[in-house]
Amino acid sequence: MIRKFTENDKAIYLEMAKEFYHSDAVLHPVPDSYLERTMEEALRSDAYVQLYIFESDGEDAGYAMTAKTFSQEIGGYVLWIEEVYIREAFRSKGLGREFFAYVEEQRKSGVSRIRLEVERDNTRAISLYERLGYEVLEYVQMVKDQA
Repeated sequence: MIRKFTENDKAIYLEMAKEFYHSDAVLHPVPDSYLERTMEEALRSDAYVQLYIFESDGEDAGYAMTAKTFSQEIGGYVLWIEEVYIREAFRSKGLGREFFAYVEEQRKSGVSRIRLEVERDNTRAISLYERLGYEVLEYVQMVKDQA
């Protein structure tokens, strides 16, 4: 089951986000304060970020985070799948597919493109994304973080 994040999910979200950011799926961990800011923003408004909790047989199985931007290139809203984390014991049980089906429903509300990033060596995730119709976008992404 996929459901929207609520105030009652703070502790489990923080626990799972820390697991995610200390896994091979990311380049480096982030400070706990960033996780807390994300959580507070998701509770404040869904204008920038939405969090989702995955459950399986009544257990907390994972979470996902999406964000929305506007793109002139595509002529509409872009839904970014920022993070998808499923705990090891719950992988390959259809939760990822269930979440992506839920995300596809967002197209009905004006989303023109769904976009995500994945580590090159995360072949399991890449395989799923390709089966779901995602293609590699040949851009070099660049960032400049504020100090």
